[in-house]
Amino acid sequence: MAGKYKYDAGKLDWDAKTILALRKHLEMTQEEMAGKLGTRQQTISEWEKGMYQPRGASAKLLTIVAEGSKFKYDTAPIVKGKK
Repeated sequence: MAGKYKYDAGKLDWDAKTILALRKHLEMTQEEMAGKLGTRQQTISEWEKGMYQPRGASAKLLTIVAEGSKFKYDTAPIVKGKK
């Protein structure tokens, strides 16, 4: 049965704040989250610092994890110049 929260990785802006919020929601360390996603702890740190943004498979995995954990994410498109 599909969950209440549906995400489309192509429409999400996995920015630093959102990645950190997801990790805190999951009550995981960067190392634990890296293990879940199959990446390095340093990568999670770089995402959370805003040095890089996840894309492709990484963004899709974040979306799957978010959906599975009932993470509430605003999917409204972000328009530059508007808050």
